[in-house]
Amino acid sequence: MNKIQTLTDFLRSTDANFRCFDMGRRISKLSQDQFLKFEMAETPYPLPLVMHAWIGIMIWNPKQPEQHLIWFLKFPLDEQGLLVQAARDDFLNRLAKTVGNQLLNQEGEQDPLKDNPFSFTPDQEKMAAFHARASKILKQSASGYYQLTREYLSGLRGFDQWDQVGLQGIADVIARLDERGNDELVTKAIPKLPIPPLEAVCANLEHEIPSHTISQAIFDRLLQVIEQADSSPNTVGALLRAISQSHSKELRQQALLRVLNSRFGPEIEVLAAIASRAWKDLQDSQIRLSFMNNLSINSAGQQSFNLMVRDLVFIPGMRGIIMESFRDPKRSDDLSRAIGAFFQAPG
Repeated sequence: MNKIQTLTDFLRSTDANFRCFDMGRRISKLSQDQFLKFEMAETPYPLPLVMHAWIGIMIWNPKQPEQHLIWFLKFPLDEQGLLVQAARDDFLNRLAKTVGNQLLNQEGEQDPLKDNPFSFTPDQEKMAAFHARASKILKQSASGYYQLTREYLSGLRGFDQWDQVGLQGIADVIARLDERGNDELVTKAIPKLPIPPLEAVCANLEHEIPSHTISQAIFDRLLQVIEQADSSPNTVGALLRAISQSHSKELRQQALLRVLNSRFGPEIEVLAAIASRAWKDLQDSQIRLSFMNNLSINSAGQQSFNLMVRDLVFIPGMRGIIMESFRDPKRSDDLSRAIGAFFQAPG
């Protein structure tokens, strides 16, 4: 038997199937080849967040899908975005001591990641979204909240009755947009939803590539929200995240510019939504300059400017793009000041 050097080696040595997902910026699939090259420190992690790789791994018995595990792991990255090899080796040693090669045949309720420093627990919204995807991949039924949520989104129960709808039910519907007319159901509901369920729907749509009809509904609702006096930055940020993977570049970028040119432009919740979900659209020079000018006067101050810039330049391919904004002759005086303070800040 070949020596196990990586987690991929370990998983392939068992009888299990597995899939890897990035859990940091959004839930998105990582191919086994991508993950292995990252483990071998051949390529930087494609979607780093605060200098860590946040990874979800679904492991299951292909003959008995009900026998499955879900691991959430975080690994530190070096200055080049590569996996810190000592962390990987430490994790493998701990794993070998805990489970050996009996990955899916553990007796009792033993948690192989209990007290493991490389494990983490996603927030409730991401956990629900991940479990919704897992049940679909494993061809298992959706949760008991699924049908109730479909009825709610259809308006049958009244849109003011949102407190009866579970977060898992919303996650299940969004993960199954290609089933039972759910795409149309969500499209028609978006203009009518109260803010709490709207934000929950958006929190799940950010992990999907929404259809054009859903993208348009989100865009139209966003325009309404930014004009309403009682709207919150959290709602604006949620809508931007929901449209961030739309195939319609025009809608995505119109949405960003409309928000950045509104009173919500300097709000840290909005800027964080753009940096964490819509960073690819910062390649557009107009959007990037507006984003950076707003970031320089953000509602949380210079420290947030520093943290967000450091996080952005750590994403592969983004350093040069952000540096262009630093040299842009059209940059605002506030941005010039914030850049100066950034370079003077320790660390």
